[in-house]
Amino acid sequence: MSERVNVEKESSTPVTRDGVAAAKADAALPALGPKEMLRWAWTQLTSMRTALFLLLLLAVAAVPGSLFPQRPANPSVVTQYIKDNPDYGKLLDTLQLYDVYSSAWFSAIYLLLFISLIGCVVPRAIAHYKAMRSQPPRTPKRLSRLPEYGTLVIPARAGIPASDAIHGAAGLLKKRGYRVEVRDDDGARPSLGAERGFLKEVGNLVFHTSLIGVLVSVAIGGLLGYSGQRILVEGDTFVNTLVGYDQFTPGTNFQSSQLQPYSIQLDKFDITFDRESEGKFGQPIDFSAAVTTKENPDAPARQETLKVNDPVTLGGTSIYLTGNGYAPVVTIRDGAGNVAMQGPVVAKLQGDNYYSSVVIKVPDAAPDQLGFAGFFLPTAFITDEGVSFSGDPELFNPQLTLNSYYGDLGLDDGAPQNVFELDVKDLTPLNARNLDAGGITLSPGTSYTLPDGKGTISFDGVKRYIGVDIHHNPGQFYALIFALLAVAGLILSLYVNRRRVWVRTGTHEDGRTMVEYGLLARGEDHRLAGEAAALRKLLTEEWQLDPDQGPPRSSQETPGSPGDNSTGAAATTGTVTTPAGPTGPEKDQ
Repeated sequence: MSERVNVEKESSTPVTRDGVAAAKADAALPALGPKEMLRWAWTQLTSMRTALFLLLLLAVAAVPGSLFPQRPANPSVVTQYIKDNPDYGKLLDTLQLYDVYSSAWFSAIYLLLFISLIGCVVPRAIAHYKAMRSQPPRTPKRLSRLPEYGTLVIPARAGIPASDAIHGAAGLLKKRGYRVEVRDDDGARPSLGAERGFLKEVGNLVFHTSLIGVLVSVAIGGLLGYSGQRILVEGDTFVNTLVGYDQFTPGTNFQSSQLQPYSIQLDKFDITFDRESEGKFGQPIDFSAAVTTKENPDAPARQETLKVNDPVTLGGTSIYLTGNGYAPVVTIRDGAGNVAMQGPVVAKLQGDNYYSSVVIKVPDAAPDQLGFAGFFLPTAFITDEGVSFSGDPELFNPQLTLNSYYGDLGLDDGAPQNVFELDVKDLTPLNARNLDAGGITLSPGTSYTLPDGKGTISFDGVKRYIGVDIHHNPGQFYALIFALLAVAGLILSLYVNRRRVWVRTGTHEDGRTMVEYGLLARGEDHRLAGEAAALRKLLTEEWQLDPDQGPPRSSQETPGSPGDNSTGAAATTGTVTTPAGPTGPEKDQ
């Protein structure tokens, strides 16, 4: 017996801080096996904090795509960039910084974000579905502890018993959109629980699900979409084939079979220039391209108008008007008198009033290849110093001024060249202002004989051209739909509040019906007090009570304070308030 007492005394001895530290040091944590590690990793990946971090990381990872040239957009620029920066250019290529959006590390972030969002949304959707099917939480024992609380007294002469009062309150709450459950309606103290605002969580789920939809839509566009550019001179026809593009950027999984063989022909291009205002005189104010389109070779031709921000849609692609200019029509004969080149030459805009640069390459000329570089002026003026400039964008006095060269143009070795640039370092000049032969200046209908019997060039006329961007993005429409759904879901989650209401009734010995109610919001809800006031007003009108019975009491006022109108009545009968005990809703919300 004495030993047992000694053991109990030892066990009741307070544990010291050193003893706790020693016990923690001796404690051995269980080792995590592969299954537990996978569960832990999945839990971390599917947390909302991880999803937000990955979303931020994706935005940061996209920054190099705007800092460095991208190979899918312009391979020649990337090649030149590596040549110009030999010290770190190849290192950047190894890190896939010239192919950011198709790189392994960018794809990994994208996929992890996709999986994280799915892992966040699916469990929340299941939990919310169960919550919508479950009954409202049980009625708390102490409604006075809720943030919004109030009491009402129905006089005995009204003849409304507690059961009728609770059903009347239930009907009012249902009209306000609450899901209501009446409890113990045949007992002495019936009550009800009601809740609404499930659309708030629905909005959250719609928002996050829409983000997944946006990611999928963007991925589909990147995998199956394509874009390209083409310059069309009046009278030219573009057929939607790979060889028809001036520049083409395919998606990762693009197949040439996706191209529908539609065609578009530029019939006429018109520009309206400002001829009234002084500050913007001569500025273009409207562009309009008359085109003929065919969905396929056997389809009937249609006349359409292509304008800025008003694309033409063909074969699942959108064709946008992005640029325009002039294309002088020239005929070049070589030294043997044969036509080596004939047709319009696209002039690249360089300055005001459609001042444009012109480059002509004639690899088929004999005995030597010919090259021309100069500029085109729609309305030529000459200063006192002999400098030509364009005084107006319209074709009032068109002039073509060129320098000529002969030699190897470098086109036979297969190296890509810019059609708007002429590399003259390996060419011999024929005409230039600093040479005895001088430069070449042509007006429409005139020609010029090149020195040394190299041939002739004639200026036959001028046509207009347009530049078009062609985009095919199969996920674009769905991305728009999901983006709109995301905005709608966000609005729902911000403006809809999750609220719960409990009402309890009881009968006083003198026949009065005592009513108390309480409201609770899930999260912050600055409109909860207004909802409590609206509910009190509806109950007062339903039972035709005196609206001046007293205002509802806030949770900050303790029982017995002047703001609590129910204290005296409840204390007299003991039918409304109940013995103290733990409240339910604060723990199960």
